[in-house]
Amino acid sequence: MQKQIDLVTFGPEHLDGAVALSRAESWPHRPEDWAMVQQLSAGVAVVDDQGRVTGTTFMTPFGDDYATINMVIVDKSMRGLGMGRKLMERAFELAGQRPLRLIATKEGLPLYEQLGFVATGTIRQHQGHVQAVGRPEGVEDMQAGDVEAVKALDRQAYAADRSALIDALLEHGRFAVVRKGDTIDAWAVIRPFGRGEVIGPIIAPDVETARVLIAYFASSREGAFLRVDTGSETGLAPWLSEIGLTHVGGGVTMRRPLTEDGGQLRHKAYALASQALG
Repeated sequence: MQKQIDLVTFGPEHLDGAVALSRAESWPHRPEDWAMVQQLSAGVAVVDDQGRVTGTTFMTPFGDDYATINMVIVDKSMRGLGMGRKLMERAFELAGQRPLRLIATKEGLPLYEQLGFVATGTIRQHQGHVQAVGRPEGVEDMQAGDVEAVKALDRQAYAADRSALIDALLEHGRFAVVRKGDTIDAWAVIRPFGRGEVIGPIIAPDVETARVLIAYFASSREGAFLRVDTGSETGLAPWLSEIGLTHVGGGVTMRRPLTEDGGQLRHKAYALASQALG
């Protein structure tokens, strides 16, 4: 007899079950990492008749500009029943009319293509125990008065208001900036995540500046476990491998509908906050 299942609003009571679900998929997310996504998102949990969480999805809105769909997991015991499609349809309802973005795993790619998502690029996940890196000049910790300038630079790079994400990162991470005269020209953040720490987002005008920001954090963390999720087109991958952050996988960036970023922006994202949040 088929199990009874319910799709319910994801709440704090589902966090432990979600962590167990992600660990079964060898995802590194801690309870704190799930909680941060929940803080920024609307989520759905699949709960079976034993009260066990057997599926999840989240929709993270960035104003009305776009939303990401993330943390889409279906327990192995529930696969083949159309649950992934049901979760995606519920995420569509939560997103309303917002354009959608996601980063697809190899397993999820066929479903997302069926649902109208179009591939736009690839993300490379680099991680490992960082080697000795010299401390660079020209980078400093962000000051309290810099927050609005950091948010403005992020809006330029993403053409979207991600203030809520930056506010959450301020709670959990440490920001560094590069100044050009009196103006902030680049920034990055490091925070605890998974097995160690993640560096991202990185918003910069060029790959050299992005490397300097990474080096600023890495220089005080020799031997520590660091992670950087970067687009394959950024040019960071060879240098990340040189400093001990090995390419271990990634995903396919997708959009629904397919939209083009407006113009040639001087600043862009060289690393993501996470594959869930972009």
